Amino acid sequence: MKKLLHRLPHKALLGITALLLGSVLIATAPGDHFFEISKNLDIFGKVLREVDNNFVDDIEPNAFMRVGIDAMLASLDPYTNYISASEIEEYQYQSTGQYGGIGAMVSKRKERFIVRECYPGKPAYVAGLRAGDEILKINNESMQGKNYGSLEIRNLLRGTPGTQVTLTVKRHKVTDPLEIRISRDKIKVDNVAYYGMVNETTGYVVLGSFTKDASQEVKTAFQTLRQQHPGIKALILDLRDNPGGLLYESINLANLFIPKGSKVVETRGKMEGSFKRYLAENNPLDTQIKLTVLINGRSASASEIVSGVVQDLDRGIIVGRRSFGKGLVQTTRPLSYRSQLKITTSRYYTPSGRCIQAVDYSHRNGKNKGVVKIADSLKSMFYTSTGRPVQDAGGIYPDALVPAEKYHKITRDLLTQDLIFDFVTEYHAEHPEIADPRSFDVSDALYDQFVTYVNGRTDFVYESRFAQELKKLESMLKEESYHQEVLPLYNALKEKIDAQRQNDIRSYRAEIKYFLRNEIVGRYYNRQGAIENSLRFDPYVLEAIRIMGNDNLYSDILSGKVKLNEGKEDVKDEPVLQEEEDEMVEEDE
Repeated sequence: MKKLLHRLPHKALLGITALLLGSVLIATAPGDHFFEISKNLDIFGKVLREVDNNFVDDIEPNAFMRVGIDAMLASLDPYTNYISASEIEEYQYQSTGQYGGIGAMVSKRKERFIVRECYPGKPAYVAGLRAGDEILKINNESMQGKNYGSLEIRNLLRGTPGTQVTLTVKRHKVTDPLEIRISRDKIKVDNVAYYGMVNETTGYVVLGSFTKDASQEVKTAFQTLRQQHPGIKALILDLRDNPGGLLYESINLANLFIPKGSKVVETRGKMEGSFKRYLAENNPLDTQIKLTVLINGRSASASEIVSGVVQDLDRGIIVGRRSFGKGLVQTTRPLSYRSQLKITTSRYYTPSGRCIQAVDYSHRNGKNKGVVKIADSLKSMFYTSTGRPVQDAGGIYPDALVPAEKYHKITRDLLTQDLIFDFVTEYHAEHPEIADPRSFDVSDALYDQFVTYVNGRTDFVYESRFAQELKKLESMLKEESYHQEVLPLYNALKEKIDAQRQNDIRSYRAEIKYFLRNEIVGRYYNRQGAIENSLRFDPYVLEAIRIMGNDNLYSDILSGKVKLNEGKEDVKDEPVLQEEEDEMVEEDE
């Protein structure tokens, strides 16, 4: 039989496989529910066979099936995904933070491939690759005209540790292309992006993800700060923009600051054994130090577990914006041919008993996505250890609300069109050094240079909202045949609006300078330097310092005597750069 199957053509195999699968399930699966499953599998197999046999063009079975699988899973929630054998490495990177590669971030801009960042100490940085370099060739393969996406470029750069890749790059102020040979290595992206002191008594730790060893990295950072600064009395844990990751890492991290035996989280699903209660199993590092956790609208999943524990147990203050609201847990199931299924199996509940899931996917299907925020009328109130009220079904609401981050359109356009990035590339090539991260600032003279640079870029497209509406008006005037009659008035108005760009780039200089300063310092002192520089201006950090610097205020918030957020509007964060939602669907295992 096995030999016969090997000799059968591909189309016959498709039909036999589908029929056998349907027949076996029909014969063995009891109950109406399982009958419906087996019936539909039988129909699905026959549809596949008929399409493969009779469709006018040949189909590629893997791609055809992938469309069906993805569409089926998409009707459930954004977090249930099929992972093919070719995607396993990328999936493992999301869980472990480790991959074989060169340690650089590359983005595509139109038809060009630009190095955005090289991680210090990693092969690309050691070999001499720098942010701002344009990749012309990879192993002598020209990138010109290639319609590659980020995945294709990533696959060309990544590979087995010990192998080599040669990049030909164009660098600003360097006449001839540079050839850089890089030996790939195991790249582990640190979860802790930065740690240091913001003042004599307050430590600061930035945690960017919850991949493997995240809790150990935080533990090491805190122990180092405590050893180097014996007078430390407070700690800021920054979980902003942290999309989450591994469930056990969030449990271990919370355990660092809460008593042994405390409840951290519960998971509940429909399968037997899905109800689990996770307790702090280890002795904590410190249960007395003042603690503030920073969150925003892009803090999700494991970040919300840690924030929820700190808030529910009244262990510290939550400062920032309402978090994303992902209260679902995913696990992976092995499938055939080295593929896997990442599937939502349960909801998680913080120590007070609340589930912070903000979106209801229960009525989602192919035609009606059913993605709706859970109504306020369906939300319930829960209480922290000291009796402070906290709500479910909407993320973690901070104890101290920081005003929403709103940026003018010109700032967003300068960022999305990379004018700040490109200016800094030129600036870096012409200035060998700058002041240290904690003192560097963008002077008025330097900002004037930037304005001159922007004015000289003919490819910069900026239209205020008023200018966009004026374009619509022009179309209406043409349609109504009024264009010639009001043309002088229209041109005069358009000329004034075009001049508005000059006004906007100076009117919003404070927020533009923030991103300009961040990019410049990051180019000289890497990401750690950019973070260190921003501490002087960061409203989240300043609010945390203010609260923890006042013993009475800190204790009154935890006891419920003081409520900083009463009467304050909770407006969702406005991202500076549009981010894909799946950046916040890292798995919890």
